[in-house]
Amino acid sequence: MGPIGKSLLLFALPVLGANILQSINGSINAIWVSHVLGEAALTATANANIILFLLIGAIFGIAMAASLLVGQAVGAHDLERVKRVVGASTGFFIVLSAAVAVLGFPFTPAILDAMQTPRDAKASAIAYLRVIFIAMPFLYLFAYVQMIQRGAGDARTPLFFSLLAVGLDVLLNPLLIMGMGPFPKLGIAGSATATLIAQCTSLCLLIAYLYKKKSPLVPRRGEWHYVRIDPVILNALLTRGLPMGAQMLVISGSAIAMMALVNRFGVQTAAAYGAANIIWTYVQMPAMAVGVSVSAMAAQNVGAKKWDRVDQVAREGVKLALIATSTPVALIFLLHRPIVGLFLPAGSEAIAIAQAIDGAALWSFIFFSASFALFGVVRATGAVLAPLLILVFTMWIVRVPLAAFATQYFGADAIWWSFPISSACATTLAVLYYKFGGWRKARLTDEPIGEAPDCGAGAPAMADDGPTR
Repeated sequence: MGPIGKSLLLFALPVLGANILQSINGSINAIWVSHVLGEAALTATANANIILFLLIGAIFGIAMAASLLVGQAVGAHDLERVKRVVGASTGFFIVLSAAVAVLGFPFTPAILDAMQTPRDAKASAIAYLRVIFIAMPFLYLFAYVQMIQRGAGDARTPLFFSLLAVGLDVLLNPLLIMGMGPFPKLGIAGSATATLIAQCTSLCLLIAYLYKKKSPLVPRRGEWHYVRIDPVILNALLTRGLPMGAQMLVISGSAIAMMALVNRFGVQTAAAYGAANIIWTYVQMPAMAVGVSVSAMAAQNVGAKKWDRVDQVAREGVKLALIATSTPVALIFLLHRPIVGLFLPAGSEAIAIAQAIDGAALWSFIFFSASFALFGVVRATGAVLAPLLILVFTMWIVRVPLAAFATQYFGADAIWWSFPISSACATTLAVLYYKFGGWRKARLTDEPIGEAPDCGAGAPAMADDGPTR
């Protein structure tokens, strides 16, 4: 295995590629919605997509916990444990995703009312979000299967199937929104229906591919007994996964609170903020990819008991996150007006508002990216409570209250400036915890993992699951 920096980069690139594909998908969908259906429709999708991010965030932690358990077992060459983790977590995800779909559909209007969705956008938001709830089982399972693949050392296969999902979504969006050819005209619900079809198709083909490649991540004949409630694995998934999922809930919950504050200033400001959020996804994607990658690499090295390499992964992860975030920030500032113009109608007042939003908040994501890398390392050991508390403090004690209080004096500008202030707090606390916290003593589970042979630099990926890092 090569130097950690190079290995991390090679592993992070496919993860980043998958994230960028999802962002491009959302951007193209937003372009179709805004230019065909108008600003109210874009506001509707902005409100609904925050709920979608909240729902994905709710299962992120459990999927990450499963990924880290797989990674540690791979690092220790414990195939039996890999199958136990995958079997228990797969059954859990099937039940959870079905419950979200069944409960979310009828409560869609109440959810949007709680967000103070503008009246002009509410009907469209209901139509869009209800289809998204129907799609949730496929969205959940597709994200989960991709996550455990990365934990096992394969970042390339998820990229290929993400490309398929995005390609289908992009192709179907205009066809279903406008009713082109034999397709029905569904309006804004057509955009969500395209997502439903794309996710379902890609998930089915991904599972078929894993069976064809005889991957240990899918149960085969004689192995279905692994798909059951395993108290030890389930306990690890919940006790470690729920705090990690809570981190995403804290972030997405604060995003909902911020959206509610923005909605008070009308459709133009809400549309501008929606456009800015689309741009921000591109800025955050590299750091998020690095966070996922360092977690996978650190977990395998924890399983192999290579603690010196865990520290190297952290250092290289922070460097890579800072560089990877600075680059899109610089490009966006250089070409800001034409980029914003992609998501808002020409001549709209929202374009100038979006420029003001980014001028205050965009640059803060550079130093915030370091916390993504550091949190990614510490959670690989099972230390999940401290990152959660840091995010609760910075989002709900600093960002949201500051924005809510200061708007009465500075208007909407107070919302935008709460981002760099809270981001500075999060980064400072993340660095302090990494240097002085007790995260190295944490464990994902109390059950012993098979011992890895001392083979040098780290643990290999599993057979048929891609290259080692």
